[in-house]
Amino acid sequence: MKTSAKTKAPAAVSDVMLKLSKHIAGSLAKPVPKLVSERAKLHMVDIFAAMISGSRLEPGKQALKYVKALGGKPEAGVVGSKIVTSAQNAALANGMCGHADETDDTHPPSLTHPGTSCVPAALAIGERNRMSGEEMLRAVVTGYDVCARMLLTLHPMPYLRSGHHAGATGQVFGAAASAGVMLKLSPLQVRYMLSYTGQQTAGLYTMFRDPEHIEKAYAMGGMPAHNGLQAALMASSGWTGVEDIFSGERDFFYTFQPEEIDRNDLARDLGKTYEMMRASIKRWPIGGPIQGPMHVMNDLIAQHNFKAADVVKVLAYMPDKELEIVNNRPMPDISVQHLLAVMMLDRKLTFKSAHDFERMKDPKVLAMRKKVEAIGDPKLTDVQRRWRCVMEVHLKDGSVLKGQTMAAKGSFENPLNPAEEQEKAVDLIAPILGKKGCADLLEALWNIEKIRDLRSLRKLYAK
Repeated sequence: MKTSAKTKAPAAVSDVMLKLSKHIAGSLAKPVPKLVSERAKLHMVDIFAAMISGSRLEPGKQALKYVKALGGKPEAGVVGSKIVTSAQNAALANGMCGHADETDDTHPPSLTHPGTSCVPAALAIGERNRMSGEEMLRAVVTGYDVCARMLLTLHPMPYLRSGHHAGATGQVFGAAASAGVMLKLSPLQVRYMLSYTGQQTAGLYTMFRDPEHIEKAYAMGGMPAHNGLQAALMASSGWTGVEDIFSGERDFFYTFQPEEIDRNDLARDLGKTYEMMRASIKRWPIGGPIQGPMHVMNDLIAQHNFKAADVVKVLAYMPDKELEIVNNRPMPDISVQHLLAVMMLDRKLTFKSAHDFERMKDPKVLAMRKKVEAIGDPKLTDVQRRWRCVMEVHLKDGSVLKGQTMAAKGSFENPLNPAEEQEKAVDLIAPILGKKGCADLLEALWNIEKIRDLRSLRKLYAK
Protein backbone atom coordinates (compact mmCIF):
# COMPACT_ATOMS: atom_id res chain seq x y z
CA MET A 1 0.00 0.00 0.00
CA LYS A 2 1.35 3.41 -0.96
CA THR A 3 1.72 5.85 1.94
CA SER A 4 1.98 9.63 1.97
CA ALA A 5 5.02 11.62 3.04
CA LYS A 6 3.21 12.49 6.26
CA THR A 7 2.45 8.88 7.25
CA LYS A 8 5.33 6.82 5.87
CA ALA A 9 7.19 5.00 8.65
CA PRO A 10 10.91 5.77 9.00
CA ALA A 11 13.31 3.06 7.86
CA ALA A 12 16.96 2.85 8.88
CA VAL A 13 16.97 6.38 10.26
CA SER A 14 19.65 7.24 12.80
CA ASP A 15 18.82 8.36 16.31
CA VAL A 16 20.42 11.75 15.71
CA MET A 17 18.24 12.38 12.65
CA LEU A 18 15.11 11.28 14.52
CA LYS A 19 15.91 13.66 17.39
CA LEU A 20 16.74 16.54 15.07
CA SER A 21 13.69 16.17 12.83
CA LYS A 22 11.36 15.73 15.79
CA HIS A 23 12.74 18.86 17.43
CA ILE A 24 12.36 21.01 14.32
CA ALA A 25 8.83 19.71 13.65
CA GLY A 26 7.77 20.38 17.23
CA SER A 27 9.29 23.84 17.65
CA LEU A 28 6.09 25.85 17.15
CA ALA A 29 4.39 23.98 19.99
CA LYS A 30 7.15 24.72 22.50
CA PRO A 31 7.58 28.21 23.98
CA VAL A 32 11.22 29.18 24.43
CA PRO A 33 12.47 30.38 27.83
CA LYS A 34 11.93 34.07 28.51
CA LEU A 35 15.65 34.83 28.61
CA VAL A 36 16.10 33.23 25.18
CA SER A 37 13.07 35.04 23.79
CA GLU A 38 14.40 38.40 24.97
CA ARG A 39 17.78 37.72 23.40
CA ALA A 40 16.06 36.65 20.18
CA LYS A 41 14.24 39.99 20.01
CA LEU A 42 17.56 41.78 20.41
CA HIS A 43 18.89 39.90 17.41
CA MET A 44 15.69 40.42 15.44
CA VAL A 45 16.04 44.19 15.83
CA ASP A 46 19.69 43.95 14.82
CA ILE A 47 18.98 41.97 11.65
CA PHE A 48 16.18 44.28 10.52
CA ALA A 49 18.54 47.21 11.00
CA ALA A 50 21.17 45.40 8.92
CA MET A 51 18.67 44.62 6.15
CA ILE A 52 17.35 48.17 5.97
CA SER A 53 20.78 49.81 5.95
CA GLY A 54 22.05 47.18 3.51
CA SER A 55 19.24 47.90 1.07
CA ARG A 56 21.01 51.17 0.23
CA LEU A 57 24.45 49.66 -0.32
CA GLU A 58 25.57 48.18 -3.64
CA PRO A 59 24.87 44.52 -2.78
CA GLY A 60 21.39 45.49 -1.60
CA LYS A 61 20.75 47.63 -4.65
CA GLN A 62 21.76 44.78 -6.93
CA ALA A 63 19.54 42.34 -5.02
CA LEU A 64 16.53 44.66 -5.24
CA LYS A 65 17.07 45.24 -8.95
CA TYR A 66 17.38 41.51 -9.58
CA VAL A 67 14.25 40.36 -7.74
CA LYS A 68 12.19 43.28 -9.04
CA ALA A 69 12.92 42.13 -12.60
CA LEU A 70 11.92 38.56 -11.69
CA GLY A 71 8.43 39.58 -10.64
CA GLY A 72 6.84 36.63 -8.90
CA LYS A 73 3.68 35.93 -6.95
CA PRO A 74 3.26 38.69 -4.33
CA GLU A 75 3.82 36.70 -1.15
CA ALA A 76 6.44 38.57 0.87
CA GLY A 77 8.06 41.99 0.99
CA VAL A 78 11.66 43.09 0.53
CA VAL A 79 12.75 45.12 3.54
CA GLY A 80 13.64 48.75 2.84
CA SER A 81 11.60 48.77 -0.38
CA LYS A 82 8.04 48.49 -1.63
CA ILE A 83 8.79 45.33 -3.61
CA VAL A 84 6.46 42.41 -2.89
CA THR A 85 7.49 39.18 -4.59
CA SER A 86 7.62 35.42 -4.09
CA ALA A 87 8.79 34.09 -0.74
CA GLN A 88 11.99 32.71 -2.28
CA ASN A 89 12.83 35.98 -4.04
CA ALA A 90 12.15 37.97 -0.87
CA ALA A 91 14.40 35.68 1.18
CA LEU A 92 17.19 36.07 -1.39
CA ALA A 93 16.98 39.86 -1.45
CA ASN A 94 16.56 40.28 2.30
CA GLY A 95 19.46 37.91 2.95
CA MET A 96 21.73 39.88 0.64
CA CYS A 97 20.65 43.16 2.20
CA GLY A 98 21.31 41.74 5.65
CA HIS A 99 24.92 40.97 4.75
CA ALA A 100 25.47 43.85 2.34
CA ASP A 101 28.05 45.09 4.83
CA GLU A 102 29.34 43.67 8.11
CA THR A 103 26.53 44.91 10.34
CA ASP A 104 24.67 41.62 10.88
CA ASP A 105 25.03 39.37 13.91
CA THR A 106 27.31 36.34 14.21
CA HIS A 107 27.69 33.09 16.11
CA PRO A 108 31.44 33.16 16.87
CA PRO A 109 31.90 29.53 18.00
CA SER A 110 30.56 28.25 14.66
CA LEU A 111 31.90 31.06 12.41
CA THR A 112 28.39 31.65 11.05
CA HIS A 113 26.02 34.61 10.65
CA PRO A 114 22.68 32.94 11.47
CA GLY A 115 20.41 35.98 11.48
CA THR A 116 20.99 37.12 7.92
CA SER A 117 19.62 33.81 6.60
CA CYS A 118 17.26 32.52 9.32
CA VAL A 119 15.32 35.78 9.72
CA PRO A 120 14.69 36.34 5.97
CA ALA A 121 13.55 32.72 5.54
CA ALA A 122 11.17 32.84 8.52
CA LEU A 123 9.86 36.30 7.61
CA ALA A 124 9.11 35.27 4.02
CA ILE A 125 7.02 32.27 5.05
CA GLY A 126 5.48 34.27 7.89
CA GLU A 127 4.22 36.91 5.48
CA ARG A 128 3.20 34.36 2.87
CA ASN A 129 1.10 32.37 5.35
CA ARG A 130 0.06 35.33 7.54
CA MET A 131 1.62 33.93 10.68
CA SER A 132 2.37 35.57 14.01
CA GLY A 133 5.45 37.24 15.41
CA GLU A 134 5.62 34.67 18.23
CA GLU A 135 5.76 31.86 15.67
CA MET A 136 8.55 33.65 13.85
CA LEU A 137 10.52 34.06 17.08
CA ARG A 138 10.34 30.33 17.77
CA ALA A 139 11.30 29.48 14.20
CA VAL A 140 14.31 31.80 14.27
CA VAL A 141 15.54 30.37 17.60
CA THR A 142 15.37 26.89 16.07
CA GLY A 143 17.21 28.09 12.98
CA TYR A 144 20.08 29.42 15.10
CA ASP A 145 20.28 26.07 16.91
CA VAL A 146 20.47 24.05 13.69
CA CYS A 147 22.85 26.48 11.95
CA ALA A 148 25.34 26.47 14.81
CA ARG A 149 25.18 22.75 15.52
CA MET A 150 25.85 21.89 11.88
CA LEU A 151 29.16 23.78 11.91
CA LEU A 152 30.12 22.72 15.42
CA THR A 153 29.72 19.14 14.22
CA LEU A 154 31.80 19.81 11.09
CA HIS A 155 34.46 21.68 13.13
CA PRO A 156 34.30 25.20 11.72
CA MET A 157 37.91 26.31 11.41
CA PRO A 158 39.29 23.19 9.65
CA TYR A 159 36.21 23.28 7.41
CA LEU A 160 36.85 26.93 6.54
CA ARG A 161 40.53 26.32 5.93
CA SER A 162 39.68 23.48 3.53
CA GLY A 163 38.19 26.04 1.12
CA HIS A 164 34.53 25.76 2.10
CA HIS A 165 32.77 28.65 3.74
CA ALA A 166 31.43 27.89 7.19
CA GLY A 167 28.69 30.50 7.21
CA ALA A 168 27.13 29.46 3.92
CA THR A 169 26.98 25.82 5.02
CA GLY A 170 25.57 26.36 8.48
CA GLN A 171 23.16 29.05 7.38
CA VAL A 172 21.50 27.03 4.61
CA PHE A 173 20.56 24.44 7.24
CA GLY A 174 19.52 27.16 9.68
CA ALA A 175 17.34 28.88 7.08
CA ALA A 176 15.77 25.55 6.09
CA ALA A 177 14.99 24.80 9.73
CA SER A 178 13.41 28.23 10.28
CA ALA A 179 11.31 27.89 7.12
CA GLY A 180 10.39 24.29 7.97
CA VAL A 181 9.12 25.36 11.38
CA MET A 182 7.00 28.09 9.81
CA LEU A 183 5.62 25.62 7.26
CA LYS A 184 4.67 23.21 10.06
CA LEU A 185 6.42 20.26 8.46
CA SER A 186 6.07 16.81 9.99
CA PRO A 187 9.21 15.00 11.24
CA LEU A 188 9.34 12.95 8.03
CA GLN A 189 8.98 16.05 5.87
CA VAL A 190 11.76 17.68 7.88
CA ARG A 191 14.03 14.74 7.08
CA TYR A 192 13.33 15.14 3.37
CA MET A 193 13.86 18.90 3.72
CA LEU A 194 17.28 18.31 5.28
CA SER A 195 18.17 15.97 2.42
CA TYR A 196 17.40 18.64 -0.17
CA THR A 197 19.24 21.17 1.97
CA GLY A 198 22.29 18.93 1.94
CA GLN A 199 22.16 18.77 -1.84
CA GLN A 200 22.46 22.57 -1.91
CA THR A 201 25.37 22.87 0.49
CA ALA A 202 27.76 25.38 -1.06
CA GLY A 203 30.00 28.35 -0.38
CA LEU A 204 33.66 28.90 -1.21
CA TYR A 205 36.32 30.72 0.80
CA THR A 206 37.01 32.71 -2.38
CA MET A 207 34.11 34.99 -1.46
CA PHE A 208 36.56 36.98 0.65
CA ARG A 209 38.24 38.22 -2.52
CA ASP A 210 35.13 40.12 -3.60
CA PRO A 211 35.94 43.84 -3.17
CA GLU A 212 32.34 44.99 -3.77
CA HIS A 213 30.82 42.58 -1.21
CA ILE A 214 28.11 41.53 -3.71
CA GLU A 215 29.16 37.91 -4.09
CA LYS A 216 29.90 37.73 -0.36
CA ALA A 217 26.42 39.08 0.45
CA TYR A 218 24.94 36.44 -1.82
CA ALA A 219 27.00 33.53 -0.48
CA MET A 220 26.78 34.62 3.16
CA GLY A 221 23.17 35.81 3.26
CA GLY A 222 20.98 35.53 0.20
CA MET A 223 22.00 32.10 -1.08
CA PRO A 224 21.49 30.24 2.23
CA ALA A 225 18.19 32.04 2.88
CA HIS A 226 16.88 31.30 -0.62
CA ASN A 227 18.11 27.71 -0.86
CA GLY A 228 17.13 26.70 2.65
CA LEU A 229 13.65 28.09 2.15
CA GLN A 230 13.45 26.31 -1.21
CA ALA A 231 14.27 22.96 0.41
CA ALA A 232 11.50 23.51 2.97
CA LEU A 233 8.99 24.40 0.25
CA MET A 234 9.93 21.28 -1.72
CA ALA A 235 9.25 19.06 1.29
CA SER A 236 6.02 20.92 2.03
CA SER A 237 4.92 20.35 -1.56
CA GLY A 238 5.29 16.60 -1.20
CA TRP A 239 8.79 15.94 -2.52
CA THR A 240 10.37 12.80 -1.09
CA GLY A 241 13.95 11.61 -1.20
CA VAL A 242 16.68 10.25 1.06
CA GLU A 243 15.35 10.13 4.58
CA ASP A 244 18.63 10.40 6.45
CA ILE A 245 21.64 12.13 4.91
CA PHE A 246 23.55 12.10 8.20
CA SER A 247 24.15 8.34 8.31
CA GLY A 248 24.73 5.44 5.95
CA GLU A 249 26.99 4.93 2.95
CA ARG A 250 28.84 8.08 1.84
CA ASP A 251 26.65 10.33 3.96
CA PHE A 252 26.83 14.12 4.28
CA PHE A 253 29.80 14.06 6.63
CA TYR A 254 31.71 11.60 4.46
CA THR A 255 31.55 14.24 1.74
CA PHE A 256 32.17 17.42 3.72
CA GLN A 257 34.19 16.28 6.73
CA PRO A 258 35.83 12.88 6.34
CA GLU A 259 37.83 13.39 9.53
CA GLU A 260 36.63 12.02 12.84
CA ILE A 261 33.50 13.85 14.07
CA ASP A 262 30.66 13.08 16.46
CA ARG A 263 27.33 13.12 14.61
CA ASN A 264 25.53 13.30 17.95
CA ASP A 265 26.62 16.94 18.19
CA LEU A 266 23.89 17.74 15.63
CA ALA A 267 21.13 17.14 18.16
CA ARG A 268 22.94 17.40 21.46
CA ASP A 269 20.91 19.23 24.14
CA LEU A 270 18.31 20.57 21.68
CA GLY A 271 15.63 22.31 23.70
CA LYS A 272 17.98 22.66 26.65
CA THR A 273 20.96 24.61 25.33
CA TYR A 274 20.04 27.46 23.00
CA GLU A 275 22.71 28.68 20.58
CA MET A 276 20.94 32.05 20.46
CA MET A 277 22.61 32.66 23.82
CA ARG A 278 26.06 32.26 22.22
CA ALA A 279 25.34 34.53 19.28
CA SER A 280 26.95 37.96 19.21
CA ILE A 281 25.93 41.39 17.96
CA LYS A 282 28.57 43.66 16.50
CA ARG A 283 28.97 46.94 18.31
CA TRP A 284 30.87 48.22 15.28
CA PRO A 285 29.45 47.80 11.73
CA ILE A 286 32.52 45.86 10.59
CA GLY A 287 33.84 42.30 10.33
CA GLY A 288 33.50 40.19 13.46
CA PRO A 289 37.23 39.48 13.96
CA ILE A 290 37.90 43.25 14.14
CA GLN A 291 35.52 43.79 17.07
CA GLY A 292 38.27 43.02 19.59
CA PRO A 293 40.88 45.43 18.18
CA MET A 294 38.30 48.21 17.82
CA HIS A 295 37.08 47.68 21.36
CA VAL A 296 40.61 48.05 22.76
CA MET A 297 41.55 51.01 20.56
CA ASN A 298 38.34 52.84 21.47
CA ASP A 299 39.02 52.28 25.18
CA LEU A 300 42.65 53.43 24.91
CA ILE A 301 41.66 56.65 23.12
CA ALA A 302 39.01 57.35 25.77
CA GLN A 303 41.38 56.63 28.66
CA HIS A 304 44.53 58.39 27.44
CA ASN A 305 43.22 60.97 24.96
CA PHE A 306 46.17 60.54 22.59
CA LYS A 307 46.12 61.90 19.03
CA ALA A 308 46.94 60.11 15.78
CA ALA A 309 49.98 62.38 15.38
CA ASP A 310 51.35 61.06 18.68
CA VAL A 311 51.50 57.45 17.48
CA VAL A 312 54.72 55.75 16.35
CA LYS A 313 53.32 52.26 15.96
CA VAL A 314 50.45 50.01 17.00
CA LEU A 315 50.83 46.31 17.72
CA ALA A 316 47.48 44.52 17.69
CA TYR A 317 47.70 40.88 18.76
CA MET A 318 44.62 38.88 17.82
CA PRO A 319 43.65 35.23 17.27
CA ASP A 320 45.79 33.98 14.40
CA LYS A 321 42.98 32.17 12.58
CA GLU A 322 40.78 35.29 12.74
CA LEU A 323 43.54 37.52 11.43
CA GLU A 324 43.55 35.47 8.22
CA ILE A 325 40.01 36.68 7.53
CA VAL A 326 40.64 40.42 8.01
CA ASN A 327 44.33 40.89 7.24
CA ASN A 328 44.79 43.77 4.75
CA ARG A 329 41.57 43.02 2.90
CA PRO A 330 40.52 45.21 -0.06
CA MET A 331 37.15 46.03 1.54
CA PRO A 332 37.25 48.78 4.18
CA ASP A 333 34.84 47.11 6.58
CA ILE A 334 36.88 43.90 6.86
CA SER A 335 40.43 45.29 6.89
CA VAL A 336 41.74 45.51 10.46
CA GLN A 337 44.72 47.73 9.59
CA HIS A 338 42.58 50.22 7.67
CA LEU A 339 39.90 50.47 10.35
CA LEU A 340 42.37 50.98 13.19
CA ALA A 341 43.95 53.80 11.16
CA VAL A 342 40.52 55.41 10.59
CA MET A 343 39.63 55.07 14.27
CA MET A 344 42.81 56.86 15.34
CA LEU A 345 42.38 59.67 12.82
CA ASP A 346 38.65 60.23 13.45
CA ARG A 347 38.60 59.17 17.13
CA LYS A 348 35.44 57.25 16.34
CA LEU A 349 34.02 54.85 13.76
CA THR A 350 30.65 55.27 12.08
CA PHE A 351 28.71 53.22 9.55
CA LYS A 352 29.66 55.75 6.89
CA SER A 353 33.38 55.85 7.64
CA ALA A 354 33.60 52.06 7.90
CA HIS A 355 32.24 51.67 4.36
CA ASP A 356 34.06 54.52 2.62
CA PHE A 357 36.13 52.98 -0.18
CA GLU A 358 37.65 56.38 -1.05
CA ARG A 359 39.36 56.58 2.32
CA MET A 360 41.34 53.47 1.48
CA LYS A 361 43.24 55.74 -0.94
CA ASP A 362 43.48 58.75 1.40
CA PRO A 363 47.19 59.60 1.96
CA LYS A 364 46.57 60.35 5.66
CA VAL A 365 44.90 56.99 6.18
CA LEU A 366 47.61 55.17 4.23
CA ALA A 367 50.34 56.83 6.28
CA MET A 368 48.58 55.90 9.52
CA ARG A 369 47.96 52.39 8.27
CA LYS A 370 51.71 51.83 7.87
CA LYS A 371 52.05 52.26 11.63
CA VAL A 372 49.60 49.44 12.36
CA GLU A 373 50.88 45.90 12.67
CA ALA A 374 48.33 43.14 13.23
CA ILE A 375 49.90 39.98 14.66
CA GLY A 376 48.28 36.57 14.80
CA ASP A 377 48.70 35.02 18.24
CA PRO A 378 47.71 31.35 18.59
CA LYS A 379 47.49 31.79 22.36
CA LEU A 380 44.46 34.06 21.81
CA THR A 381 42.71 31.54 19.58
CA ASP A 382 39.79 29.74 21.18
CA VAL A 383 37.30 27.81 19.06
CA GLN A 384 34.48 28.67 21.45
CA ARG A 385 35.34 32.32 22.17
CA ARG A 386 36.46 35.04 19.78
CA TRP A 387 36.67 38.85 19.54
CA ARG A 388 39.86 39.05 21.58
CA CYS A 389 42.78 41.45 21.35
CA VAL A 390 45.90 42.52 23.23
CA MET A 391 47.24 45.87 22.05
CA GLU A 392 50.23 48.14 22.47
CA VAL A 393 50.21 51.75 21.24
CA HIS A 394 53.73 53.22 21.14
CA LEU A 395 53.84 57.03 21.36
CA LYS A 396 56.49 59.56 20.33
CA ASP A 397 57.25 60.44 23.95
CA GLY A 398 58.43 56.88 24.53
CA SER A 399 55.41 55.73 26.49
CA VAL A 400 53.58 52.53 25.63
CA LEU A 401 49.83 52.28 26.18
CA LYS A 402 48.55 48.76 26.79
CA GLY A 403 45.04 47.35 26.71
CA GLN A 404 43.23 44.12 26.08
CA THR A 405 39.85 42.42 25.90
CA MET A 406 39.01 38.74 26.08
CA ALA A 407 35.35 39.49 25.28
CA ALA A 408 34.71 42.60 23.20
CA LYS A 409 31.45 44.46 23.68
CA GLY A 410 28.69 42.68 21.79
CA SER A 411 30.15 39.21 22.28
CA PHE A 412 27.92 36.68 23.99
CA GLU A 413 30.01 37.00 27.15
CA ASN A 414 29.61 40.79 27.07
CA PRO A 415 26.32 41.37 25.19
CA LEU A 416 24.74 44.63 24.12
CA ASN A 417 21.75 45.62 26.22
CA PRO A 418 18.46 46.78 24.63
CA ALA A 419 19.39 50.47 24.97
CA GLU A 420 22.70 49.89 23.19
CA GLU A 421 21.02 47.89 20.42
CA GLN A 422 18.38 50.60 20.06
CA GLU A 423 21.14 53.19 19.59
CA LYS A 424 22.82 51.07 16.93
CA ALA A 425 19.53 50.34 15.14
CA VAL A 426 18.49 54.00 15.06
CA ASP A 427 21.84 54.94 13.52
CA LEU A 428 21.23 52.42 10.73
CA ILE A 429 17.48 52.78 10.16
CA ALA A 430 16.62 56.47 10.75
CA PRO A 431 18.54 57.83 7.71
CA ILE A 432 16.35 55.62 5.50
CA LEU A 433 12.94 55.45 7.18
CA GLY A 434 13.10 58.78 8.99
CA LYS A 435 12.86 59.27 12.75
CA LYS A 436 9.17 58.46 13.07
CA GLY A 437 9.31 55.53 10.69
CA CYS A 438 12.30 54.18 12.56
CA ALA A 439 10.59 54.59 15.93
CA ASP A 440 7.40 52.86 14.74
CA LEU A 441 9.27 49.88 13.28
CA LEU A 442 11.47 49.42 16.34
CA GLU A 443 8.45 49.60 18.65
CA ALA A 444 6.84 46.78 16.67
CA LEU A 445 10.01 44.66 16.63
CA TRP A 446 10.65 45.02 20.36
CA ASN A 447 7.12 43.65 20.82
CA ILE A 448 7.12 41.18 17.95
CA GLU A 449 5.52 38.45 20.04
CA LYS A 450 2.33 40.57 20.03
CA ILE A 451 2.09 40.75 16.22
CA ARG A 452 -0.70 38.52 14.92
CA ASP A 453 -0.04 38.94 11.20
CA LEU A 454 3.54 39.50 10.03
CA ARG A 455 2.27 41.26 6.92
CA SER A 456 1.54 44.22 9.17
CA LEU A 457 5.29 44.88 9.24
CA ARG A 458 5.32 45.74 5.53
CA LYS A 459 3.92 49.22 5.97
CA LEU A 460 6.58 49.84 8.62
CA TYR A 461 9.69 48.62 6.78
CA ALA A 462 8.74 49.70 3.23
CA LYS A 463 10.29 52.81 1.73
